[in-house]
Formats: sequence, structure tokens, C-alpha cells
Amino acid sequence: RDGHAVCAFDDLNDFYSPALKQANLRSLQSLALPFTFVHGDLTEVAALDEAFASAPFDQVIHLAARAGVRPSLQQPALYQRVNVEGTVNLLEAARARKVRKVTIASSSSVYGVNAKVPFSEADPIFSAISPYAASKLACEALGHTYHHVYGMDIAMLRFFTVYGPRQRPDLAIHKFASLISAGKSIPVFGDGSTARDYTYVTDTVDGIMACTRQEFGFDIFNLGESQTVRLDYLIALLEKSLGKTANIDRQPPQPGDVPITYADISKARAKLSYNPTVKIEVGIPKFVEWFLAARK
Repeated sequence: RDGHAVCAFDDLNDFYSPALKQANLRSLQSLALPFTFVHGDLTEVAALDEAFASAPFDQVIHLAARAGVRPSLQQPALYQRVNVEGTVNLLEAARARKVRKVTIASSSSVYGVNAKVPFSEADPIFSAISPYAASKLACEALGHTYHHVYGMDIAMLRFFTVYGPRQRPDLAIHKFASLISAGKSIPVFGDGSTARDYTYVTDTVDGIMACTRQEFGFDIFNLGESQTVRLDYLIALLEKSLGKTANIDRQPPQPGDVPITYADISKARAKLSYNPTVKIEVGIPKFVEWFLAARK
């Protein structure tokens, strides 16, 4: 829509099925758009050099990371290497080539167990409770450093539980839909009262694109729906959309999980004209429609 030529960079790792990633890539390559792909790993400087040599980029949107709170508890060193070292490598490559703007994906997990809700970008955040959250907090510090020292224009976007078509299969909505459809029990950690600010993917993309159209020096924005949804209500919406009843396997709360996420999006509304429109009651049926079609 904005007339950009896009070059995607990804290592297509096995965090989830590489075949699914290849299928998503083929769908992009089939579009009549200026789109290219470079296979590479952020931790390998030579691979980044190859990508940056392919075109004179004026912007970078950095979405690459090892994701997920629970997997990071098992592999903390890997999360720091990919997310922190990889971000340094990318920032260095962009700085060397005088790329004018870098937009970096952060996460609501940086807020940790934040007593104040909704979460504001101005809240003090020194209470990360997972290696994943710590890695994202480190990326924000790096972004500020590269702006302060090198004058780069950098925006950090704190995503709040993005869902929708092509969502990662390990995330709750997709995982629950698969298990409910198969008649298998779904693991529910705690009593179902935990709440998340779920954000439909098109709203998140709108926020990212709005950010690319302006320069901020350095700034941080929450991109959420600004609506909390209890886990038990989410399950009820999935049951209704799938036409099936969930079998619930109650398990103890997990280390690293937070009781609530809730975005104050007033800053993004004011500076980005960010205006999320897809409520959870609309987004879950839209996701299920895609999910069922993809299984055929």
C-alpha cells in the first residue's frame, strides 16, 4: 500500500514446522509485488551483509526473534544470543549502511508483574520474569543506545498477544483450536482468571506501518487492543466458533507467566493515529474461519 519494495530475511528454523514457514513464504512470493527473500541467521554477520548488499534499504522492520516465555525458561542462553546479539548485529549492519529508520518489535512481557493497569510506556520496568522478557528489555536498551550514540531513528513497538490467520501453532488460541477440534483436552494453567490483551494481526500491522511513516528519534509504543480478555472467556469463544466443547486439563500456574496484560494505547493513538478495530468477539470467529479452511 505504501509502495515499498520488501526484502524478507529469515532462518526458517524449526521452532515450529519449517514446512508451514515455507508455505507462508510461497504465498508472499506468489503475489505480484516487489518482494525478495534472503535465507539467513541474525547471529551470522556474513548473512546480514549478504542481505544488506541486495538493495539500498532506507528502513528496517525488525520482527525476528526467538519467541515465547515458556521455551525461554529452558533455553535462556539461546534467547539472549538470538534476540540480543542478533539485534546488535542488525543495528550494526543498518548503522554501517546509514539506514535512516529502524522499527523493532518488543513485547508486553517487558512489563512483568506490573501492579498498575493498564500498562503505560512511562511505567518503570525492571521486573522482567522470564529470559524472553529480559531479552526484549535488553533490545529496548540497545535501541535507545543506538539513537543516543549514533543518532539513529528507532521506534520500539510493544506487541500484546497478536493473533489471527497464520498464528504460530504453539500459541494458545491456535493450540486450543487444534486440540478442541481433535477432541483432546486443553491444558489450562491456573483457574482461567488470567487475562490478556489480545490484538488482531491486521491491527498490529496497521500500527507497524503507521510507525514507518514518521520519525521519532527514539520512542516506544504499546500496540494492543486495550481490552482484557479472561482465559475462560477466550475458551468459550473458541467453543462457540468451533461448535465443540473443550475438555479442560487444569494445571498449576507456570513460572514466567503474568496474571494480566493490558495496554494503554493513548500514546499510539495520539502519535500514530493507531485505532484497533477488531474486537475479540469478531477476531476469534475470523481466526477459526481461517483455521478450518487451512485444515482442508
